[in-house]
Amino acid sequence: MEPKGSHDIVEQWLKAWSLSRKLPLPIRHYSGFKVEVGEEKQKIRYVFSEINNDFIELSNQIDEPWIYLKVCASPDEVTKVVSEKWILQPPGYMMFCFGPMKNAVTNLCQGYRIESEEYNSTTVVKITTKSGEQASIGRIVLIDDLAVYDRILTEENHRKKGLASFLMQELEKIALSKGISKNFLVATEQGKMLYQSMGWKLYSNYTSIVIPGI
Repeated sequence: MEPKGSHDIVEQWLKAWSLSRKLPLPIRHYSGFKVEVGEEKQKIRYVFSEINNDFIELSNQIDEPWIYLKVCASPDEVTKVVSEKWILQPPGYMMFCFGPMKNAVTNLCQGYRIESEEYNSTTVVKITTKSGEQASIGRIVLIDDLAVYDRILTEENHRKKGLASFLMQELEKIALSKGISKNFLVATEQGKMLYQSMGWKLYSNYTSIVIPGI
């Protein structure tokens, strides 16, 4: 797989992102996609698989705060083509893994339990303490032949116990049970290291920009 954003992959991922958050599905916007997020500090997001004239033109048209532009490109590539009104957000990394994942954690750390729930095409897996405190959580959304991992989080006071690795493997089991071995996610800088240790590879840089409110 080339380390470059594919239009179809981006569309599948964004559809999964929307389902995970119970938002309207993305609609086409010229050569990109639009999602009505509806949050105070993220009203709309536009996502493009590459920097092109549509992306650049849209960046010139938008003056309203809290509308995000996102693209499969590096921060340097983006800052070269947009005006200074746009502020770079923390870097993201689209990653893929065609399984099985590495560094198997076979046993859940003592004192924790696992639970799950389903909605839309999404399964949420939670790891909690015996008293019910959430320690780690993640979601997997199955879109056609692609498994999208989303909103993976381990609370700070429960880290370095193998919970995130165990959680990822539990999510992977759900995909494999449906015959899906193509795995995809967008990682933060911190999460990227964990996923690389489990055999994930970089698909594309993923850069976000926004005009912040006053």
